Order: sequence, then C-alpha cells, then structure tokens
Amino acid sequence: MARLILFNKPFGVLSQFTDRGSPTARPTLSAFIDLPGVYPAGRLDRDSEGLLLLTDDGRLQARIADPKFKMAKTYLVQVEGEPDDAVLDALRRGVALKDGPTRPAEVERIADPGLWPRDPPIRVRRSIPDSWLKLTIREGRNRQVRRMTAAVGHPTLRLVRWAVGDWTVAGIAPGEWRESAGAPR
Repeated sequence: MARLILFNKPFGVLSQFTDRGSPTARPTLSAFIDLPGVYPAGRLDRDSEGLLLLTDDGRLQARIADPKFKMAKTYLVQVEGEPDDAVLDALRRGVALKDGPTRPAEVERIADPGLWPRDPPIRVRRSIPDSWLKLTIREGRNRQVRRMTAAVGHPTLRLVRWAVGDWTVAGIAPGEWRESAGAPR
C-alpha cells in the first residue's frame, strides 16, 4: 500500500529535502521529516504555508501533482483590500496572466480563519484593510494564486494551502505531519 504523508509546511521552508545552489542554508523538509523513500507530490513555495503531500508511490505522486488530473487545491488567502463581487466574479471566470488565462477558480469571502501565527508576521498597513478568501484551483502554475490576486488588484499577504483533493491540513500544527490512513493506489 502506498504511503501518503500530510505535512503542514511552515513559512520559509523549501518543498524539497536538500538546498542546492544557495550560499546560505535554508530550512528544508529534512528538518521535519525523516522517512526514507517519500517525496513531495507537487510543491509549495517557500513563502507559502500549509498542506504538502509526500508519497512513496510514483503513480500517486503524478496523480496529485500533474495538472492534467485537475485535482482541486484549496487555499486560504489573506489579501490586501476588500475584494468586491466584481473581483470575485473575475476570479471565477479565470484571470489573464502573462502565460495565458487561468482556468476558472472557485472563490468566496470568508471570515478570518484564526490560523496559527506566522513567523514572521505579514506586513500590516493601517490605511489598507485586509480580508480572507477561500480559493480553489485545478491547475498548478508557478505562484498562480499570488499572480491571480495581484491581477485583480488585491495582492496576497498570506497564502495557506488548506486542502488537496479530500486531504486537509486541519488538525496538523505547522512543522508536524501525519500519515494518511488508506492512501489510494
């Protein structure tokens, strides 16, 4: 049976086990996960937090990470400003980015989800409010959610991947992991 690890990746940690090419050592998965034979299924940028899946099964890894399978990825996104209905509708239709239009996203305004504190904290500007969105995409371009919110005039301040498919980071503290029972083949 395939192993599937659900890891709550903290801000600033690379989604890989080694850091090659940097003159200063940056934190990697190896500081948190000491399991031989598991590898990330997809990636999560260093400045993003939340659910990162790791598996020892190449087919499962491809099914999770490859955009052709259109697996839903849900993010809790703290943005600058207060997006109105027109902005949300634009995200729902798909946003024009430099590398082409995005697929439509599912998006809704949500109350502050009361997540764990981020270290370092986000920048706060007294004159500009912030708000939270729950945004689900089914593709995985580089820094896609950040580029989408910026394209509609609401830059991302904090990005937390909450779920991939039916797997969620709920109940897993930052830097902690658990093995999923019954990982599908």
